[in-house]
Amino acid sequence: MKKSIGLRLALLLIASIFSGCVSTKPPLPQVFLLNARYLQAVKLGISRGDPRFMPALERLKQDAQESLRAGPFSVVKKGATPPSGDKHDYMSQAPYFWPNSQSSNGLPYIRRDGEHNPEIRRISDHGQIFDMAGNTETLALAYFFTGEERYASRAKLLLATWFFDPATRMNPNLQYAQGIPGINTGRGIGLIESRAFTQVVDAAGLLAGSKAWTPEDQRRLRAWFEEYLQWMLDSKNGRDEAAAKNNHGTYYDIQTASFALFVGRQNLASNILRAAAQKRIAFQIEPDGRQPLELARTRAWGYSVANLGGLMQLATLGENCGIDLWNFQTEDGRGIRKAVDFLLPFGLRTKKWTYQQLGGWSPGGFYSILRRAAEKYPNAPYRVLLAKIPAPSSDDRGILLRPAVEAPASSGDIP
Repeated sequence: MKKSIGLRLALLLIASIFSGCVSTKPPLPQVFLLNARYLQAVKLGISRGDPRFMPALERLKQDAQESLRAGPFSVVKKGATPPSGDKHDYMSQAPYFWPNSQSSNGLPYIRRDGEHNPEIRRISDHGQIFDMAGNTETLALAYFFTGEERYASRAKLLLATWFFDPATRMNPNLQYAQGIPGINTGRGIGLIESRAFTQVVDAAGLLAGSKAWTPEDQRRLRAWFEEYLQWMLDSKNGRDEAAAKNNHGTYYDIQTASFALFVGRQNLASNILRAAAQKRIAFQIEPDGRQPLELARTRAWGYSVANLGGLMQLATLGENCGIDLWNFQTEDGRGIRKAVDFLLPFGLRTKKWTYQQLGGWSPGGFYSILRRAAEKYPNAPYRVLLAKIPAPSSDDRGILLRPAVEAPASSGDIP
């Protein structure tokens, strides 16, 4: 009896394979801000020599060649020592605070919004965290698309140096980020600097299957992020940033949702993203599309674009949880699309920017916003308006990461 049941199951499995019921396609990479299906489709296109992707792939490989020589990076390389006495603790200085000319020792520092104090470069952690994340992402993408192990091996070194090795690893906290001399040793605002880690968790998904990045490496990285996520949720600095109403709150949610998805806390990610509809989108965007908290800054254009980009990232993360933030809209019209519409005439230079923007402003930052809107709102006029902005160059990395919206895809393999 048992043998006949087993035989029937085996026959059903064989039949399902030949009928196409069991997919023989490789598994999708575990990524959260990147588009897993599109990445897999591009990888297939590259394997077939699709000319649409070759210039961008060659440029990516050139960038990866430089990344093979970059780093490794570590928080212990800084010359300064955190108040804890432990160089494994991340440390940075508030960028918009300057010495007080009215005091003999320059303390306490005073705020000059939008004006970067070059002193901050004396503490290297801020630069190191972005260099580590950016180079790791480049190497992981190069491995994913080419299968060349040298890229994965170098990415493993960068990740192990920053997160694993006892001599160089970072402690999972940002207790001493963006301290203000003479006032404090760190603030919740500083947590925005770890937004670079969202690149790291996606990079780990791209490295899966390589000889260099083992299941044990994945487990160790996940354990580090479990600790860091819990610190973000429980610490005073973390709670302060969660309560931030402007772009800092947006990027706190991006991080906590991304890290929650990475460590398998799906319910936490869903709760964060569901709450973001009212807590971030409805609160930050006016019915006419203005973002008042960003417009009040001395770099109003830059912050408006950056925060809207962050809200779009939240909407992207929402796709992982079945939560549609792209089309969320309040009764009085507050929503992501309305914020796009407000910035649109300025980004297309048909209207003069009248808010403050230190150092002048360029519409370039808005182009990626418009392309994303054209992809997500196909019934809106955004696709037509793309003709009014420069098209991406043929070697733009974005061609490998996001579906083209300038023209319909010519291949059935590309979604």
